[in-house]
Amino acid sequence: MSKKIFLDNAATTPLDPEVFETMLPYFKEHFGNPSSIHSHGRKVKSALETARKSVAAILNTSPGEIFFTSGGTEADNTAIIQSVETLGVKHAVTSHLEHHAVLHTLENLAKLGKIELTFLENDAAGNLDIDSLSGILKDKPKSLVSLMHGNNEIGNLLDINRVGEIAKLHNAVFHSDTVQTMGHYTFDMQALPIDFVVAGAHKFHGPKGVGFLYINANSKINPLIHGGAQERNMRGGTENIYGIIGLAKALEIANANLENHKNHIKGLKSKMKDLLQEKISGITFNGASGDIENSLYTVLNVSFPPHPDNEMLLFNLDIEGISCSGGSACSSGTNLGSHVLNALKADPNRANVRFSFSKYTTEEEIVRTVAVLEGLFASK
Repeated sequence: MSKKIFLDNAATTPLDPEVFETMLPYFKEHFGNPSSIHSHGRKVKSALETARKSVAAILNTSPGEIFFTSGGTEADNTAIIQSVETLGVKHAVTSHLEHHAVLHTLENLAKLGKIELTFLENDAAGNLDIDSLSGILKDKPKSLVSLMHGNNEIGNLLDINRVGEIAKLHNAVFHSDTVQTMGHYTFDMQALPIDFVVAGAHKFHGPKGVGFLYINANSKINPLIHGGAQERNMRGGTENIYGIIGLAKALEIANANLENHKNHIKGLKSKMKDLLQEKISGITFNGASGDIENSLYTVLNVSFPPHPDNEMLLFNLDIEGISCSGGSACSSGTNLGSHVLNALKADPNRANVRFSFSKYTTEEEIVRTVAVLEGLFASK
């Protein structure tokens, strides 16, 4: 069999070897607890704060606004729950297209009677009715707006500047899940009208199990996890030092090579789109993902025409050594399908596959994947 092909980079990305090498000493030589005052602890504490400064510099913000977490899900939960518990939020606005880390958290708060929850409408292409946001916020109590920057399944991008300005106009808190876009787009937190953004290192070739939460200095919240004075009293628990070191290095690499990586990946996405349309009739693209210039450049969500083997498509691709997904990887193992595609009222008779790319994806892999797909759809 040919070399395996990984086209599920929206779920996770391979660890950059340079990141691993940077992490390695903190697994071995530099093992101190950063809360300890002796030399072993001080050495690690210094590395922790250097990593924080690096992340802050890339985001053009203060190190005091960066808090390390176990990943995007914890960061989302912290921002949302503490907006209610600390900032007095009584109402939240979101969409049916959000990641479950956001949706389930908000739905649970609503179930507990802590907030009223409003959903923005979306059209069949996944575009949100942002025009209605101001009217919704106008007649509500203290509100939270929680809308993701880049959709992990269909690639739609949100104008976070516009949404932030609307939220600011109505004294609302604005949180955006930026897990899919951090490390792939430039963020200037001094210019963005936003209270919270989040990141997970494994989405930009860093390690799993570590992320960060940006908290605007004007949004003072209490910790979600208690137990110690770590992260300036914002998150109890000994810091994942080697993870944080890896996160900072991965973000440095991503930021330094952002345009080159973007052009490379965008070119591969465009080629795959063109080849699919040429080789398989009836191909369409879900959400905005087929709009090369105006969507998340790492994601192409393909809707394949009805075929007797549609239910086995992902399995057959896997047999050929090609890894991709039918939706968000976070919902794998369920039979409910993609909540995002359900919200778009996607045709259940068509197979929907998300292909997502990274800096390591090659043109040869794209060509081979399309050839395999062409063979599968040519068969009866």
